[in-house]
Amino acid sequence: MSDLIINLAQAKARLSELAECAEAGEPVVITRRGKAIVKLIGMQTERQAIDPSVLRALTSQQPAPRQDVDSQAMIRSLRDDTRY
Repeated sequence: MSDLIINLAQAKARLSELAECAEAGEPVVITRRGKAIVKLIGMQTERQAIDPSVLRALTSQQPAPRQDVDSQAMIRSLRDDTRY
């Protein structure tokens, strides 16, 4: 994958788009008068391990799904109630 090269004036106008490219892993080189002055690269964030005991505690606090509810009827009523 080669770096995307763009001049400073264009970079000012397209900064959000260039940030998204860098975040997606495509380095962006910004030039001034044909010379590279800045290289945008995405940040690497460290993944955190999930503690199984904390996960179990969170999921045990969640209410069990109700078996007596007709999901289609519930969605239909939500849709109709908010419409009118």
